[in-house]
Amino acid sequence: MPIKTQIKDRQQFLTILTLAVVALFAIDKIIVPPLQNFWHKRAVRIKTLQDEVKDGKWWLGRKDWAHSQWAKIQSSALTNNMTLAQQQFFAGLNHWSQSSGIEVGTITPEWKQGTDASYKTLDCRVEASGSLDRLTQFLYDLERDPMALKLQSVELTSRDNNGTSIAMGVQISGLVLTANSKDQK
Repeated sequence: MPIKTQIKDRQQFLTILTLAVVALFAIDKIIVPPLQNFWHKRAVRIKTLQDEVKDGKWWLGRKDWAHSQWAKIQSSALTNNMTLAQQQFFAGLNHWSQSSGIEVGTITPEWKQGTDASYKTLDCRVEASGSLDRLTQFLYDLERDPMALKLQSVELTSRDNNGTSIAMGVQISGLVLTANSKDQK
C-alpha cells in the first residue's frame, strides 16, 4: 500500500505541477503582454502630461510678455474696415516709395479670408523699379514699419545690360484682425 500511495501522491503532485506550469505559461502569454502594453502607454501619457504642465508653467511665467506681444500685434494690424485698411496700406506704400525714391508701377490688391473667421489678409502685388540701393531701401523701410505686414516674395529683374535699372515685383500681405480676435486675451 505505501507504494500505491506514493504513486498516487506523485501523480497528484505532477498534475498540480503541470497545471501550475500551464497557468504560468497562460499568464505569461495572455495576461502579461496587455498589462505591459497598458503600462507603457500609461508611462508615455504621464510623460506627455508632465511636459505639457512644464510648458504651461513656462507660459504662465511669461504671461505678461505674451499679453504685451498680443497687444502689439493687435495695434499694428490693419483696421477691420476694408476701405480704411487699403488706405492705410497705400499710405504706407506711398511713404516707403517716396523715402526710398523708387517708382511704383502697378498695385494689385486682393482680399483673402483666413483659415478661420478671426483674421483676413490684404494681399498686394506691387511692381516697382529703381536702382538696387533704392529698392533695398524700400524693402528695408517696409520691413521696419510697425504695420503688420509680411513680405511673401520678391522678384528682381534687370531692365538694362549693366544692371543700373532693376524691376521688382513684391507680394505683400497685411494682417487684418476681425472683431472676434481683437477681444481675445
